[in-house]
Amino acid sequence: MSTKAQRITGWVLTGLVGLFMIGGSGIPKFFDFPQKDEMMARMGIPVSLLPALGVLEIAIALIYLIPRTSFLGAILMTGYLGGAVFTHLRVGDPWFFPIIIGLLAWLGLAFRNPTLFRLVLGSQELTK
Repeated sequence: MSTKAQRITGWVLTGLVGLFMIGGSGIPKFFDFPQKDEMMARMGIPVSLLPALGVLEIAIALIYLIPRTSFLGAILMTGYLGGAVFTHLRVGDPWFFPIIIGLLAWLGLAFRNPTLFRLVLGSQELTK
């Protein structure tokens, strides 16, 4: 894959992850929707914490979307999504979706910055 194609792929993945974290998960935490109280009670999360979780999630996503801070954002997002995995495991819900989001976030970052491929895989072939 050419460097230009890698960067485009990286930005597409980054945009999709950012869009999901902000629009699909962060912003809805500020709105009331049917079964919100039941869902949060089942998860063991007080409804009063949702605005703080929404702010945290949106802030992490914005840090991830800014090129200069994207590595820090990916680390913070990994921690946040790790908490989501634990929460889902604890209540017996499917737990793999936050892992997929985290993998896509790191893959997007690695395509944007091929140095990460060399670092993780120890190979320079993927960056040529």
